Amino acid sequence: MKPTAPTTLVWILGLIVGILGIIGHFVSIEGLSGISFWLLLGGFVLLALGTSFKNL
Repeated sequence: MKPTAPTTLVWILGLIVGILGIIGHFVSIEGLSGISFWLLLGGFVLLALGTSFKNL
């Protein structure tokens, strides 16, 4: 399997979700702080899938 660059949309969505997870961890925001780990994990998985598949 050869990694490829993710599309711009997938990269931006993964980055936003990951940043929201980091912010939710360090800043107490109702509704966001409880799922900060899952947001960060989801952003990472989205970026990993974007590099694993050619047209994602």
